[in-house]
Amino acid sequence: MKSMYIGSGDVTALLSGIHTKTHQDLLRRFVSDEIPFYNADASPIDALRTGAILEKRFYLTLDDRYLPQKRVESKEYNVCRSSLDFSNVFNNNVVDFIELKSCFFTDFLEFQPFKNADYDTYIEYIKKYYKNNYNQVQFQLFCTGIEESWLCFLEVKCYDDNVNKERIIKEDECIYFRIKRDEKVISLIKERVKPFQYLKDFYTK
Repeated sequence: MKSMYIGSGDVTALLSGIHTKTHQDLLRRFVSDEIPFYNADASPIDALRTGAILEKRFYLTLDDRYLPQKRVESKEYNVCRSSLDFSNVFNNNVVDFIELKSCFFTDFLEFQPFKNADYDTYIEYIKKYYKNNYNQVQFQLFCTGIEESWLCFLEVKCYDDNVNKERIIKEDECIYFRIKRDEKVISLIKERVKPFQYLKDFYTK
């Protein structure tokens, strides 16, 4: 079944209580044999549409080492796969990546005190207020097998598509945080994906 995969966008549902609607919706999608189609560029939700537009503009700021939307699959649990926003690839292996998140300027301002903070200080803030983003990066680290990567927050100034399509993104409009591999979270991810891996193995082998 082509729907039998867990992607990085499924992490919140995966780690939710198994009796919650969110988790059960994931299970239904998993066995549906239907792959959901998302067109963020045409989304009526301002935040999603703007994020998709600004992702393209952000790519223009990166050097040639980074490739957009590279797909990776976990060697340990092949039910887990992820599409990385921007990955640094060497000899066909991902050696680093950037997970990009857009946030409105009021939220972006709250990151400023952590811009030059040490790891222990900023990581506690991210784990508390951006837990889903943190867990998503941990899932991606699990899929790639690398030890750390970047989580970058990009400031959203407006939801005007025409303005955003022409926007030149400046260095001070992005804040990068290095995220290290968290084996506690990854162990939980592996524990939760085991039933999904079993189902995939049973029905596809």
